[in-house]
Amino acid sequence: MPELPEVEVVRLGLAPAVTDAIVTAVDVYDERAITRHDHRRGSFADRLTGRSMLAPQRRGKFIWIPLEPAGRLAAGEGRPDALLAHLGMTGQLLLRDAWARPEDEPHVRVRIELRHPSHAELAVFFRDQRTFGSLALDELVSTDAGDAVPSQVLHIARDPIDPLFDDRAFLASLMRKNSAIKRVLLDQRAISGVGNIYADEALWAARIHPEQPASSLSRAKTRLLLDEIRLVLGKALTEGGTSFDAQYVNVNGQAGYFAHSLNAYGREGRPCPRCGTPIVRVSFMNRSSHYCPRDQRLR
Repeated sequence: MPELPEVEVVRLGLAPAVTDAIVTAVDVYDERAITRHDHRRGSFADRLTGRSMLAPQRRGKFIWIPLEPAGRLAAGEGRPDALLAHLGMTGQLLLRDAWARPEDEPHVRVRIELRHPSHAELAVFFRDQRTFGSLALDELVSTDAGDAVPSQVLHIARDPIDPLFDDRAFLASLMRKNSAIKRVLLDQRAISGVGNIYADEALWAARIHPEQPASSLSRAKTRLLLDEIRLVLGKALTEGGTSFDAQYVNVNGQAGYFAHSLNAYGREGRPCPRCGTPIVRVSFMNRSSHYCPRDQRLR
């Protein structure tokens, strides 16, 4: 599943193409692609067509594009809304020429045609092989910090590269949790955007066993872990994210290359880059954890 760096790469790629663009047509080829949309508030295609897009935003693994008010919203009735996207396991948002045909590509579920005031007409394809991802129009809700997020994102914690992320509150919360530290990192209500790959990488960098109870870590160790999370996310973002296959690509269909920089994840049996001990892989929450048994001892 795409994690924070991969989703942020997609957001950055969308921004210059969709900001200030007007939606001229919407085609939904598979209703499963809009399962997050509340049809009681109107048709997905009808409500999106004719709207003007603002700059894309992100929290954790969610991307949304705020929309200029239309109809009753312009008259001051109701809440502003946004086009919300969650990529799921295999979802992709791809920029294409306006004349590109969805039937020429596999698994295109939704096509959104745009007219931009300073670019040529183009289309956004939502392609999703396993149909776990989804698009929706969702109301924007104001937060205590003064920004606004879609209602479906309210339960998601801020991510560690968000300027409003509260370091002290997060570190204090770790001291109260007896769960395994990796389980806490994967809990999107505690910290968002960190998935299996980057949890393993940050824990390796901080020399912490994935099953170490969060409350047993010293304050210095938790501070180090948060620093390492930010470092690994930043490096992955710089390198375009992690691509093990064709499922994760940016908006132009290009793969990221952070997989070449991984130290623990996916390296079972290969020597730890730090000490040479073979990396081990164990089952964890229906997934896997990769760590160095010498450097990351359970204490």
